[in-house]
Amino acid sequence: MAEDGPVDPSEIGERDAPPVEEKPYKIVFEANKCIAAGRCAEVSANWEMDLLSGIARPLTYFFGEDELEHNVRAAEVCPAKKDRGVIHVVDRRTNEEIAPDPDGDGTLSVDW
Repeated sequence: MAEDGPVDPSEIGERDAPPVEEKPYKIVFEANKCIAAGRCAEVSANWEMDLLSGIARPLTYFFGEDELEHNVRAAEVCPAKKDRGVIHVVDRRTNEEIAPDPDGDGTLSVDW
């Protein structure tokens, strides 16, 4: 990745990430597009609402199979970006978006 080029969302956080074998999933969060609906925090123990900023935030960005279901649910219920969501769950092994995956092809639907 060129330092002056666009950021590849799949590379976010990877430099300091835990090993893929331990935490095969990650969240890419478009916080600047969060509309503070709070639905993610209603369905996932990994998400909370920050009272100071008024937006959601994950407690962790990297997680294992045991936390996959509720993080996928958080991504699916997010109403931001006209229901396309701003929470993206990515399988680090394949670099495919698991949720929300609005195009159904596994490509990252990050909009920046």
